[in-house]
Amino acid sequence: MSCPFQPSIPVRLFFRSISIATALIATATAAALSATSPLSAQTTADIAKMRPAAERIVKAALADSAPYARLGRLVDGFGHRLSGSASLEKAIDWILSEMKKDGFANVRGEPVMVPHWVRGAESVTLLSPRETPLHMLGLGGSVGTPANGITADVMVVHSFDELTKRKAEVVGKIVLFNVPFPKDSTPFNGYSAAVIYRGIGATAAAKVGAVAMLLRTVATFSIQSPHTGAMRYDSTTKKIPAAALSIEDAEMLDRMSRRGDKVRVTLKMSAQTLPDAPSRNAIAELRGRELPDEVIVVGGHIDSWDVGQGAMDDGAGSVTAWEAVKLLKTLGLTPRRTLRVVLWTNEENGGRGGRAYRDTHTNELAKHFAAIETDNGIFAPLGFRFQGTPAGAKRAAMFAQLTALAGARTIAPGEGEADVESLIEAGVPGFALDVDPSRYFWYHHTTADMLNVVSETDMRHSVAAMAILLYALGEMQGTLR
Repeated sequence: MSCPFQPSIPVRLFFRSISIATALIATATAAALSATSPLSAQTTADIAKMRPAAERIVKAALADSAPYARLGRLVDGFGHRLSGSASLEKAIDWILSEMKKDGFANVRGEPVMVPHWVRGAESVTLLSPRETPLHMLGLGGSVGTPANGITADVMVVHSFDELTKRKAEVVGKIVLFNVPFPKDSTPFNGYSAAVIYRGIGATAAAKVGAVAMLLRTVATFSIQSPHTGAMRYDSTTKKIPAAALSIEDAEMLDRMSRRGDKVRVTLKMSAQTLPDAPSRNAIAELRGRELPDEVIVVGGHIDSWDVGQGAMDDGAGSVTAWEAVKLLKTLGLTPRRTLRVVLWTNEENGGRGGRAYRDTHTNELAKHFAAIETDNGIFAPLGFRFQGTPAGAKRAAMFAQLTALAGARTIAPGEGEADVESLIEAGVPGFALDVDPSRYFWYHHTTADMLNVVSETDMRHSVAAMAILLYALGEMQGTLR
């Protein structure tokens, strides 16, 4: 999942978390409004014709163990897939080989230059009031420390405002932002509020004289599990090292500080940023039978952070999109339009795969019918978010009658995902798979993002929902613009 490389991204993340109640109201309203238009009568008839195919899709998907098995081969076989790493490029080689075996057309890797940040060895050791190692992960893009580390007192703050008010105390210290998820918020709304400290906390601390920044990990739950993620620097401010602590350790240091204890740590990080490295977007197509030049893009991001396996974020999303198209091919349900699987590179720490796809296909974007990405983990599917025109939203909402067969009961206005953002900005209608968000930030960007956090049952339902939507969009008359 994307991170705050640009100031606008936390705002975008806020809107990802539309409540199910709101989505239901929006879907019902859109359907009611569209029922009065001549186009909707035709669409309603089309939906009725598509239902038998949708039922076939659900039956086949719920009996299919191949998607989960393929995800297992990917994540167990290659592990994490951080941009610039050998493991990412080996995984892409394997994916392209598998896509060819699946019989897809136009299988290729489209070149992308990506950032190459390397974590290296790292640690945080509490020295006072007692000595013990702390649970930490350096933030992506952080600079390293000197070889012997940075030893300094820790100053705990709970907001940017508090940092500003206490700026006279900061010089020469390590700032710890102990900022929890809001308790009265949904997970993605809470993420929007908390992740800004990960994104710009180091710069804010450096501006008032801090020598390093520590962060209460951006998570809804922790078992001493720190979460990494991207951060960014201000070019006018000194770059200082930045790392996340587990919730438990951040709370402990906060308690010590409130008691008046002297809190002192040594931070060691050998992180470095190397020259950009070559990578690829992995692409394959199921060519449309009548309108092959009209393209529906569907995918996830194949890169991950360098901890765990990236099974949930976003191996499962990538494989779900890929397998949804394969399922239609297997069932002989080739739609009128071309379905193009795109597994984007470098979503996590740069977003260059999505922008490179846009730039490579600029002259084709008028023929892009829709762009779909799944990047919220694969849990129980709830529906889809649609981003586009009001007229497009009304028409898209009616397909919920079909996707509901797989558990995805709503198609309602909402924000698209990071890799298709530039396509949506260019006018391409966008969709994103909505899933149960309750456990996503337990595992997000941690060593715990392993295959076992992905439910095979949920993945089967997600493949079914995605395949139904793809089939419906591929077959529908008219446009979503």
